[in-house]
Amino acid sequence: MKTFLLTLIILLNGFWVKAQEVSLELFAEGFNSVVEMAHAGDSRLFVVEKTGKIKILQPDGSTNSVPFLDVSNLISNGGEQGLLGLAFPSDYQTSGRFYINFTNTAGNTVIARYSVSSNPDIANTTGEPLLTIPQPFTNHNGGTLKFGPDHYLWISSGDGGGGGDPNGNGQNTNTLLGKILRIDVSGATYTSPSDNPFVGQNGAEEIWAYGARNPWKFSFDRETGDFWMADVGQNAIEEINQSLSTDGGLNYGWRCYEGNDPYNTAGCGAPDSMTFPVAVYNHSSGRCSITGGYVYRGALYSNLVGSYFFGDFCSGEIGWVQPNGEMSFLLNSGISITSFGEDANGELYVLGNGKVFKIKGEEMGVVEQNEWKVSFYPNPVSDILTIQSKQSFDLIHIYSRDGRLLKEQKGNTKQIGVSDLPAGAYIVVLRFGKRTKTLKFLKK
Repeated sequence: MKTFLLTLIILLNGFWVKAQEVSLELFAEGFNSVVEMAHAGDSRLFVVEKTGKIKILQPDGSTNSVPFLDVSNLISNGGEQGLLGLAFPSDYQTSGRFYINFTNTAGNTVIARYSVSSNPDIANTTGEPLLTIPQPFTNHNGGTLKFGPDHYLWISSGDGGGGGDPNGNGQNTNTLLGKILRIDVSGATYTSPSDNPFVGQNGAEEIWAYGARNPWKFSFDRETGDFWMADVGQNAIEEINQSLSTDGGLNYGWRCYEGNDPYNTAGCGAPDSMTFPVAVYNHSSGRCSITGGYVYRGALYSNLVGSYFFGDFCSGEIGWVQPNGEMSFLLNSGISITSFGEDANGELYVLGNGKVFKIKGEEMGVVEQNEWKVSFYPNPVSDILTIQSKQSFDLIHIYSRDGRLLKEQKGNTKQIGVSDLPAGAYIVVLRFGKRTKTLKFLKK
């Protein structure tokens, strides 16, 4: 029996981050229908245009004049169709192989393998289709490709389109539609890993999880390995799902449920056989379609660490789910958000309207005014964490990376013992009256 996950929302008194503490900086522009960004383990960013081209974006914000790959002649390009996904495996620097997800001229989803040429900025023009998924409608194609912590290729597949999942694909484990797929592409052809939940069972062996409507972007937390998925709703509720990347066979509920609410429960299993979202929002304030992002694990912005970023295509708002489980909207980007990106260092970007913006927060260990400068030492720490600050603070909270409060210390002290904590990454929240400061430290 699957686990019914309840969302625990912890409201922290005084722990509010102002919208101006998260900002956007224009990084590049001049793209056409951007839908994805990926990196290959180096400083380059690969920007995917739905119309069929992959372009290389350099660290200085300039774009190579020649596309890395152009498959415009292979794709259908209407509505939600086109070139949708790109993924580089961890061995790309030696294998030169990468993978794309597109809808072909017949409208069907194709997962294909390509390789780089002798020029590292140009791919070979001929690829090898590995998997084709028939599509009954033009919408709800999913499209994300990512290599998981297990080094397998994960694929998001929408329910095939049409309002309300008319073919019942989401709950049908004999079809690849409405699923998260997981395949091994290390060989000449793909295989299904032996620990996929339906290997040797009644169901398609490529399936890792099911019950998705149109998962528009998923990602893995590069520190914890957790799987995060944003699933676009049926005109009412947008949802964010989170699970362990080792937890296969989960049923995310569609078409039985939209978010936490019943949608069409005819023939559905019990609620405790399904995994419900960790966060939802409705279609108020012009919101209509969620775009999933990433958990921030970069090294530049202390107040962003451990928070999952997402956006809404219609309202242009960027939101986050913080390490304590609280979801909120931060600012309006002014664009139709189609994707987020993560570079090799874990810094985050937001894409839309042909533009790429960098997401910025408070610089690590530094608040905007010098008198509010805060630093830790040593970091990493083994026993005593010492806090340097010109200001007095009256409360220290230490949280685990999954949002659990582990330690609380009151009073104007500058040291806190951490020898009883296991090795790992932690979030510390300092309160200065009504003001808070959030930083990250590592325990050896």
